[in-house]
Amino acid sequence: MLLAQGLVAPAVAAQPSGDISVKVYDPIEPVNRFIFGFNDILDRILIGPVARAYHAVLPEFMQNVVRDFTRNLKSPLIMANEALQGDGDGFGRAFGRMMMNTTVGLGGLIDVAGMHGIPYESEDFGQTLGVWGVGAGPYLVLPVLGPSNLRDTAGLVVDAVADPVSEVADATQRDEDLQWVRIFGAIDSRARSENVISDLRRNSVDYYASMRSIYFQSRNAAIKDGAGTANIPDYDEETP
Repeated sequence: MLLAQGLVAPAVAAQPSGDISVKVYDPIEPVNRFIFGFNDILDRILIGPVARAYHAVLPEFMQNVVRDFTRNLKSPLIMANEALQGDGDGFGRAFGRMMMNTTVGLGGLIDVAGMHGIPYESEDFGQTLGVWGVGAGPYLVLPVLGPSNLRDTAGLVVDAVADPVSEVADATQRDEDLQWVRIFGAIDSRARSENVISDLRRNSVDYYASMRSIYFQSRNAAIKDGAGTANIPDYDEETP
């Protein structure tokens, strides 16, 4: 599951272009830069081309189905994290989205809730820890998974272990099917990020430093639900 989710983790959020200067605690920068370089090569020779082929071959409505279905699968985890954060309104929206999209939206294939003004909101245990006041800790670049920090890495592990959808899939011997769904969802997210990633690569003075700063700002914005932060476009809404 982590691999599937991590295919697009090197770019959780991005600003239009240029170098972004934000102080981030990065005590093992040489190691992180090495791993970042490996991830970048992997993206250039494999993940990026696969994502571009996916975008070119699959009709737009099918790409939307992939996105909406994978988002709906995340609903139980999102609801759990909203509850742990004490966000009753967020929990209600996540529950409403799940019920509406699972029933009227044909099992989550169609984002009916979004059509009725209930937007998708991503929540994870890393954000929950941040809301609880846990500091980010040192910046980390994980192989394949990309930018992270100590807090968010712990959050990834908790989300992976606690995901009820994975438990159901395992109990019903559909775990392999679930992995393929998540891989396609990750490819879809990477395809939607194509323009932003390409622009950032071309225009950043230091691609590593820019992505590091962007990740830091993106996570802070997510923890604060976007309040009082810089305007950072959502990657999922970019189109190639």
